[in-house]
Amino acid sequence: MKFGMNLLLWNGEINDEMLPTLENLKAMGYDGVEIPLFNYDLDYSAWGKKLDDLGLERTAVTVRTEEDNPISSDASIRQKGVEGTKRALDCCAAMQATHLVGPYHSALGHFSGAGPTELEWKYGVESMRAVAEHAGDVNVMLGVEALNRFECYLLNTHGDAARFAKDVDHANCRIMYDTFHANIEEKDIAGAIRGAADMICHIHISENDRSTPGSGNVRWAENFDTIKEIGYDGWLMIEAFGLALPELVAATKIWRRMYESEEQLSRDGLAFMKKEYEARWT
Repeated sequence: MKFGMNLLLWNGEINDEMLPTLENLKAMGYDGVEIPLFNYDLDYSAWGKKLDDLGLERTAVTVRTEEDNPISSDASIRQKGVEGTKRALDCCAAMQATHLVGPYHSALGHFSGAGPTELEWKYGVESMRAVAEHAGDVNVMLGVEALNRFECYLLNTHGDAARFAKDVDHANCRIMYDTFHANIEEKDIAGAIRGAADMICHIHISENDRSTPGSGNVRWAENFDTIKEIGYDGWLMIEAFGLALPELVAATKIWRRMYESEEQLSRDGLAFMKKEYEARWT
């Protein structure tokens, strides 16, 4: 098992001002970080070397928008979505990130006013298959993320996501399990994890209010018990949000600060994950 922290808590783009934060995360005991990929024009090869020097492994996260929606009825917009995620994969390859996770199956925060149609599902699968082929070429694993009903409408449960990935039918397309979204959408946490076990390649540890894991109402014992049961041994990556990302406010709905400091959240969150791990795996 590896313990990581998503850098979206601080910024939507990695930069040199974050180097002290990265050093601090390593000193706390983190194995790696999750890099936000919204700007594909940075020198990610150089960042790979900096992260190597710090001893931090990495995964990455990206999203799609209405302008490059992979399930749009407009073929040119769908193609923009495919090309955008392919570029994100190239950034991953440049910095040697092992996984690209996120809701890049469809537009974040965009709604049609109805549930997904068969045609939208077909477009999504076709778009993701093209992306997965590129992921195989650059040796990066896709972790497709289901989001709660208030953030997207294509994939709302982990069962939806697993079925989607199976329809894509490519070795480099799997799904991510997220405790925050599961807390909203899943009636049976253990059943959701078991049902998607063969597809889960990555896990986000996220509290019900997006703040410090272990401080809220997520059913943590059930989550960790079942994660152990299925034999998962990959990343446990904290995803928490503050006020640093105005570009994501429309989707995350984070209006207030719900923790003492980013350092406190990082330190307490890591201690919580390790405590739960040690109680079950050691």
